[in-house]
Amino acid sequence: MSPRAGNTGPHTLAFVESPVQLLNVLEWAHAREPAVGAGLTLVVLSPIDPMTRGQLRRMAELARNDGHEVRWEEARGGAAAPFQTIGGLTGLLRRAGRVVLGDPFSRYVQLLLTITKARDIVVVDDGTATMEFVAQLARGERLVRWHRKGGRPGPRDLVFAPVSSAARKRLTPSERRTVEIFSSMPMEETPHGVTVTANTFAWTRDRFGPPRITKGADMVGTSLVETGVVDGDRYLEAVRTLAKAHGATRYFAHRRESTEKLHRLAVETGLEVVRPDLPLELIARRGPIGRTILSFPSTVVHTLPLALSGTEVRVAVCDIDPAWLTENASPRAQGFLSGVTGSARDVHRLAAVSAV
Repeated sequence: MSPRAGNTGPHTLAFVESPVQLLNVLEWAHAREPAVGAGLTLVVLSPIDPMTRGQLRRMAELARNDGHEVRWEEARGGAAAPFQTIGGLTGLLRRAGRVVLGDPFSRYVQLLLTITKARDIVVVDDGTATMEFVAQLARGERLVRWHRKGGRPGPRDLVFAPVSSAARKRLTPSERRTVEIFSSMPMEETPHGVTVTANTFAWTRDRFGPPRITKGADMVGTSLVETGVVDGDRYLEAVRTLAKAHGATRYFAHRRESTEKLHRLAVETGLEVVRPDLPLELIARRGPIGRTILSFPSTVVHTLPLALSGTEVRVAVCDIDPAWLTENASPRAQGFLSGVTGSARDVHRLAAVSAV
């Protein structure tokens, strides 16, 4: 039976900024079924990137099909947009009994958290960033994305520091507030008082598949070049080498990968570049998908084995060679990426390929 608005306990307000976050809100709502309550309002804080917007539109359709209310906010549509968005959401925030969010590092979300009086806060997966969020919350550290950690705070960071500090308090359990983390990621440290619930991707398996499996291999792209962690030339050479070694024919692009990089990758490797219209977990479950999925360290090495549970698909992850890192990469980058790979279950680990 599909989860419906009215089945998620106290009135719930969910904020998402990416397709994966929206997917994991649907997974959370599915896991809560058949609890009784006042319903779920899903607020999309729309980004500017066309590919992300397209995937969010598709995911919003799936949410509406499950009976949830979706509110689309052009949250970044000009200088006045943030003020209009926050002003329009203030009433909902103050009335909500529960707030669900996907990116506790987002300044937008942190600002919204300072307004809410909700007694229940739920954090759903935003990929590997969730691992870092949990560790920082457990250690009482300021919230900083892993690929930026180690750098000095900029002027904007300093100005926003009071809001970030207030948001971190909202994300800390107290007598007035419960905090739940709904995640498929491994947790080395669990913050005191926080409830951790496993995301098994039951909604995805229920709605899609099982997929038709092809004999070849597919490769999953990453935005490590775009975030300044990995050198672009090294990455393309690693993709070419890995694809040749395993007979991969398709490359599923990450939504943040640049058009220029993808064009060069297609020309130099011969791979068919696919820009998915939904998160990869749904694409893979819907099929067709290769018998082997090749990936670099990323969220999918944790989520795809769950989404594809019960199939014969093998997920293989290739380590990042330290030589691929840029001089601007965070000092923690290599250790974090190695931890993403090492903590993944039900994947085949590949040594870093030579990318000269």
